[in-house]
Amino acid sequence: MIQPIAAGIVAAITGFASSFVLVVAGLHAVGANDAQAASGLLVVCVASGLCCIVLASTFRMPISFAWSTPGAALLVAASATTNDFRAATGAFLVCGVLIVLCGLWPALGRAITSIPRPLASAMLAGILFPICLAPITAAVEIPLLALPVIVTWLVLFRFAPRWAVPAAMVVAAIGIGVSAGGGWLSDASLAPQVSFVAPVFDPLVIVSLGLPLFIVTMAGQNVPGFAVMSTFGYSVPPRPALLASGIGTVAGSFFGGHAVNLAAITAAIMAGPDSHPDRSKRWIATVTSGIGFVVFGLSAGVATALISAAPPVLITAVAGLALLGALVTAVASAIELPAHRIPAISTFLVTASGVTIASIGSAFWGLLVGGLIMLWTAFPRRRTVATATVDPKG
Repeated sequence: MIQPIAAGIVAAITGFASSFVLVVAGLHAVGANDAQAASGLLVVCVASGLCCIVLASTFRMPISFAWSTPGAALLVAASATTNDFRAATGAFLVCGVLIVLCGLWPALGRAITSIPRPLASAMLAGILFPICLAPITAAVEIPLLALPVIVTWLVLFRFAPRWAVPAAMVVAAIGIGVSAGGGWLSDASLAPQVSFVAPVFDPLVIVSLGLPLFIVTMAGQNVPGFAVMSTFGYSVPPRPALLASGIGTVAGSFFGGHAVNLAAITAAIMAGPDSHPDRSKRWIATVTSGIGFVVFGLSAGVATALISAAPPVLITAVAGLALLGALVTAVASAIELPAHRIPAISTFLVTASGVTIASIGSAFWGLLVGGLIMLWTAFPRRRTVATATVDPKG
């Protein structure tokens, strides 16, 4: 029993430490104050943990959940979309409702997953690209804080990849604590607190934030989550999994949470043989991980205060290191098929540009431009038949 419990603890630590900074930074980017960002981090932790505990215990499978890391990256990239956190939570709520509908209406899920993979991957790559540039910017602007973080990540990426990002976050936290003194801790709320946010449904924010959040959560997390489980021989029932993640997202949106979905990377830790040689006992790892996520969620106030005390570029730099692997995967998937490279790179460039047109963010326009170019290049060309003219004079 110790082996799956240990695997669950490792998965919880890895999942939380690798990207909680991105969640807080993303919530701040769309208008959340510190209390609202702490509340959002708390609820996505608790919702993810409860989904892990309930579904893993019910189906005796390591069905694991986490917050949407691509979704959090989208929030950072969508900082110009809105500064009204109420409108952002309205977009989160719409995203959750759409995930629920995918569980209730399989045709919608098939429609979303039928979005050409090169375009979905290119959109995700465009979202991640500016964030992954942050380590370079931080190394130039604040080298004393950033370089130790980067070196730590690089060394452990070579020898212990699983711990590279958590260790980099620890080094960043030490640097922040030393540079900021103890003042940041006095602003932290040690007791867990949630802040209710009444959602506002702004059509432009829903189009530029809610729909892209839904797409990247489904294409970037839920679909890979099902695939990872299938790789290890588990057939996850889609309806309960999608309903759980959708309901968790809807409930969390009222308190600042952005999205809950099936885990992919940490799922491999708990569903694989390293968790337990006996497949029938690996669900214990997921239950342990769920408990760990709930516990980590209770420290959201301290985590948010620490991040708020740091230079923003340093936090984005840590997030960028955590997302490098996801960026590589997205780029490779986007340009895998030669016939789709031009539409994919067009989607990537428009999304990465960060342009806002008619108050709608670049993720939507990138997907639209890429789709139109893909349709245009796939349109059958009319063949021109050359006719030879014979000169009667020879």
